Amino acid sequence: MRMRTHLLGATATALGLAAAGAGVAARQRRAISRRHPGDNPAFGSLRAEPVTVVTDDGTPLHVEVDEADSPVTLVFCHGYALNLDCWHFQREHYRGRVRAVYYDQRSHGRSGRSPIGHATIDQLGQDLLTVLDHVVPEGPVVLVGHSMGGMTIVALAEQHPELFGDRVVGAALVSTTAGGLDPSRILLPMVPGWAGSRGVHRGVATLARGHRAVDGLRRIGRNIALVATDELAFGDDVPASYVTFVDRMLSATPFEVVAEFFPGFSELDKFDHVGVLAKVPTAVICGTDDKLTSIGHSRKLQARIGGSTILECHGAGHMVILERSDEVNGELDKLLSQAGVDA
Repeated sequence: MRMRTHLLGATATALGLAAAGAGVAARQRRAISRRHPGDNPAFGSLRAEPVTVVTDDGTPLHVEVDEADSPVTLVFCHGYALNLDCWHFQREHYRGRVRAVYYDQRSHGRSGRSPIGHATIDQLGQDLLTVLDHVVPEGPVVLVGHSMGGMTIVALAEQHPELFGDRVVGAALVSTTAGGLDPSRILLPMVPGWAGSRGVHRGVATLARGHRAVDGLRRIGRNIALVATDELAFGDDVPASYVTFVDRMLSATPFEVVAEFFPGFSELDKFDHVGVLAKVPTAVICGTDDKLTSIGHSRKLQARIGGSTILECHGAGHMVILERSDEVNGELDKLLSQAGVDA
């Protein structure tokens, strides 16, 4: 009964905040829609024949491979509450030039739901190895991870350091960290009514029990969610289609999944293991206006990884892979060259 009271109270609070901000959010949403449309990319249109890779705990992962005649395979690991489509501009850039693997992390996108208790960064590292074993059984690999995907690569480095300098010949860590993260920052675009609330950590556990009601609330507050996505995922005024695309991925992630992964971010503490990446060319990439994994995290990673480089995209936010795709792609091209591969 007490849990239900807390749940109802938290939901009512969120509804009140959503209602209070609805008018302002609607005006801001209209302002976003009036921005220059840009090139209006066909987000989500790049597809390949899907492959199902089953992890060690039985979770089916949705994997897509863009085949190409190249000596190396790029493997892309996406972030929290996103899916493989977030790599649209990178996929467009490398298609037909470099063999590339894209997959949905467990419980995300088209992949299956994780068993309870297995939605952890360490498990994601094991999943990455399973993907490598199934779709890149031989030949050199360059790993690219954004946000939670970067944490996935760090987890793999901790678990299997022998892979780096052997199968893995390069790595890119984009808008990510290896610890010291305030996870409430990551949550805000998905439940924006809690912005600034000190009860976020407790509220996630409580509301997870009523996740269907929360998903309904997120749909009702779509104007607020879109505005929060614009504010927290981007640094510049990007085209409305970019904001809508990211918001759609966030909204499609059930709150139950959001809640399952949430505790792992505050527990993450792997800076002592990132030195393994010094065995291979490593690029750290970030936006200077990243409000989710601030630039200090990227600078700390670069300082801890001997010989690594850092690209700071001035004014860009967390979704730098969309916002500054040309700069990101150029840095990945340099990484491939450093790894002995010309794209």
